[in-house]
Amino acid sequence: MTGRDDEFREYVAVRLEPLRRMAYLLCRDWHTADDLVSITLGKLYRNWRRAQGADNLDAYVRGMLTNAWLDERRRPWRRERSTDELPDRADLATGEPTVGEREMLLDLLGRLAPRRRAVVVLRFYCDLSVEETARILGVTTGTVKSQAARALESLRLLASDDPAMDSGRQR
Repeated sequence: MTGRDDEFREYVAVRLEPLRRMAYLLCRDWHTADDLVSITLGKLYRNWRRAQGADNLDAYVRGMLTNAWLDERRRPWRRERSTDELPDRADLATGEPTVGEREMLLDLLGRLAPRRRAVVVLRFYCDLSVEETARILGVTTGTVKSQAARALESLRLLASDDPAMDSGRQR
């Protein structure tokens, strides 16, 4: 049992922060993101032997996280959102978007329907292929392509209607 636990700990130690960031992009709340990661890692631990047999363990875990988020979205108490909260930390590396730009982008992302947001996060944040995204969401590749196109078009329209986005571009 110790070898199994050690393998699991090593896997989680390397992937905890990327999973946490992915969860935040999906739900836009650090506390909920931590809950989602905890739920996902609990399920992963219970099914660790089976999960290790997956062709791509990272994709398997991202699918578990996405499904945990979609399940949480269905719960009635999760329909309320706080809009006054800022992210817990800001990365100040050169070339990175400013805090204001990130907030605007996260706000735009938050306006997308849950499935479209999941497609955008999996395809463009996690850099998954259309096929991997389709497999995780349990849909066809055509659905992923159309949802991604519609989501990007929605983001463009929302960004063009947002006066704050225009002021962010005029640096």
